[in-house]
Amino acid sequence: MADFASQAVICHMLQEAFPGDAIIAEEDSADLRADAQAGVRRIVVEHVGGSVGRELDEATVLSWIDHGRPAGASVPNRFWTLDPIDGTKGFLRGEQYAVALALIEGGQVVLGALACPNLPADEGAGVLLVGVCGEGSYMLPLGGSGDRGRPVRVSSTVDPRLTRFCESIEGGHSDHGQSARIAASLGITAGALRMDSQAKYAAVARGEAEVYLRLPTSAEYREKLWDHAAGALIVEEAGGQVSDIEGRRLDFGHPPTLAANRGVVATNGGLHRAVLGAMEMHG
Repeated sequence: MADFASQAVICHMLQEAFPGDAIIAEEDSADLRADAQAGVRRIVVEHVGGSVGRELDEATVLSWIDHGRPAGASVPNRFWTLDPIDGTKGFLRGEQYAVALALIEGGQVVLGALACPNLPADEGAGVLLVGVCGEGSYMLPLGGSGDRGRPVRVSSTVDPRLTRFCESIEGGHSDHGQSARIAASLGITAGALRMDSQAKYAAVARGEAEVYLRLPTSAEYREKLWDHAAGALIVEEAGGQVSDIEGRRLDFGHPPTLAANRGVVATNGGLHRAVLGAMEMHG
C-alpha cells in the first residue's frame, strides 16, 4: 500500500511540474487492479487523497501510478526514476528505508533526492539528502525549514583498520561471503553495517561508513536504476566515488536496469582503488 500510494503522489506532482518528462518507477498498477485487491485499492486511494488534499476516484489514482511505467521501448534522453519505498522489508520492520528520486539526462544522474525517515538527524529522526551534479550534496531534516540544508562530506579515512563498510541485509541482494573476503584482504576488522535501502549511500555520504558493496549474486543479474541513481549521485557530490565492480562509471541510459554494469561499489574515494584491487584478487 505504501509503495503504490507513494508512487501515485510523486508521479502526480512530477507530472504537474514537468508535464513533458517521462518517469520510470518501480511499481505498476496491474496487481492492484485485480478484484481480490479491492480493499487494498480503497486504502491506497484514501492515503493518496489525504496526501493531495482532495477526494479521488480509483481510476485517477491508478493512472497516476501508471504514469511511472511509460509505454514504448524508446529511451528518452531525459527522465525521472523513482523507487517509492526502497527497502520494503526495512519499512515493515520499522528500520531503514528510503524514498528515492533522481533525474537522468543523457544516461547520467543530474539530480538525486533521498528521503530516509529513520536515519538520525540533529533535529530527531529523518533526513532528506539532495545531490546536484556539480553543486555538491546537502542534508536537511524532514519537515524542516525548506532551506538548502548543510553540506555533507564523505569520510577522509584511508586506513583499512578504521574502515567501516555496509551492505544489504538480504543475502539475495549481495554476495555477503565475497564481501567478507574482500574486507579481510583489506585488513578491515569491523563487522559489516547491514541495512536496507539506499540509506547505505546516505551512510557513506555522511561519513558514517567508507565502503558500500553491492556484489552480484549471479553472472546474469543487473541492478535496477531506481535502486542506485539517487544515492550514487549523492555520494559522488559528497566527494566519494561510485563505479561497478570493474571500475566503470555507472550508465543509467538503459532503463530499467544498469545493463552495461555489474554490481556497484561506492566508497569515500580514497579507498576506491584499494577496494577494486581486492575485488579483482578475489574475483
